[in-house]
Amino acid sequence: MLSTLLIVVFIISYSLIAFEHKVNINKAAVALFSGVLCWIFVMIYSNDPHILTEELMHHFSEIAAILFFLLGAMTIVELIDAHNGFDIITQQLIKVKPITLIWLVAAVAFILSAVLDNLTSTILIISLLRKILPEGKLRLLFAGLVVIAANAGGAFSPIGDVTTTMLWIGGQVSTTKLITSLIVPSIINLLVPLVVLFFIMKKQKLFQSITITKIQTDNSNNKGGIFILILGLLSLIAVPIFKVIFHLPPFMGILFGLGLMWCITEIKDGRRVSVDKKNYSVAFALRNIDTPSILFFLGILLSISALQTSGVLHSLAAGLNSAFSSENTILVLTGFMSAIIDNVPLVAAYQGMYTFTEFAADSSFWHLLAYSSGTGGSMLIIGSAAGVVAMGIENISFTWYLKNISWLAVLGYLSGFGVYLITT
Repeated sequence: MLSTLLIVVFIISYSLIAFEHKVNINKAAVALFSGVLCWIFVMIYSNDPHILTEELMHHFSEIAAILFFLLGAMTIVELIDAHNGFDIITQQLIKVKPITLIWLVAAVAFILSAVLDNLTSTILIISLLRKILPEGKLRLLFAGLVVIAANAGGAFSPIGDVTTTMLWIGGQVSTTKLITSLIVPSIINLLVPLVVLFFIMKKQKLFQSITITKIQTDNSNNKGGIFILILGLLSLIAVPIFKVIFHLPPFMGILFGLGLMWCITEIKDGRRVSVDKKNYSVAFALRNIDTPSILFFLGILLSISALQTSGVLHSLAAGLNSAFSSENTILVLTGFMSAIIDNVPLVAAYQGMYTFTEFAADSSFWHLLAYSSGTGGSMLIIGSAAGVVAMGIENISFTWYLKNISWLAVLGYLSGFGVYLITT
């Protein structure tokens, strides 16, 4: 009974989120309501609410770690933007021909997500695109491509995606073998939709309609902007290094970077007049971040955690295991499932179900699991953290993404999966 109730609530809320623009209810409101409602049902059907309360707090601590990471990264990006730090990059981007821009954006998002992570890279690249491309369909197409590129880049890097990090920490994959086995499939995962989208835009003569916005820069503040840009990028890049050295979770690294930037900008802008200083402060940046997207993320993850606690996700994984004898079939379907529900509990379920006796470390099973869970989320806008962030920043609707980007992501996903099977 409990599983049925949770699935019904999840499907209804999912539908309301998908048709947000028709029902005129903000997706964050629906996600929060359904997330709490799922946990209410879990508590009602519980024989020991105390144990489930501890379970909820455990899940919430993991969710909070993601949310504070997101909050810190978005604030750093907004702080750089407030100091016109992106102007030096955008001034170079506006010199690029529109027909070349799509290749450059995809390549940068792919590489950055492997070095940083897919979430931070998406925030950074889409923030830059908002400064040089006018609002409209073309910018949304670029944003959708960034989601695919960021997830593809994060799939082959131990620090590029939460799930690859989980498998790396769990000992299922090692850094060198993960990169060498998945880098080609990940490139194909991006290259196929990129090429298809490029020729579609070229055939429809959309490149001719691209108008790159000229950026008016304040040369007197140029040095200060460059300094903040370098400081901000170093803060972002230092997050995985911070994790390796101090063995602290990523949100601690991002908060350390934010705190450092906050102190430095307060000292740097101390001489500004009070009215002018407010526009360069962290408080100003915090007001500009997309808070509804963070709350939407919170609601979605609460719903998923309720499904995980009730055993629905584990039953789903076990059902797949019993229904299909081929591990490759299971892993292909896992990618599609990760587009519907969060990939983190899915991977956690697989880690609990399968032992090193069944599948040794660095076996094709674990590599394909990293690929499927990391890139499968691109098939739906709410299937990955990168997609959720893009959805919030660019106000991309579920149905628009489904119509224009999802089929491209499916092509890329299946192509990369096929390439892995052929080359291994």
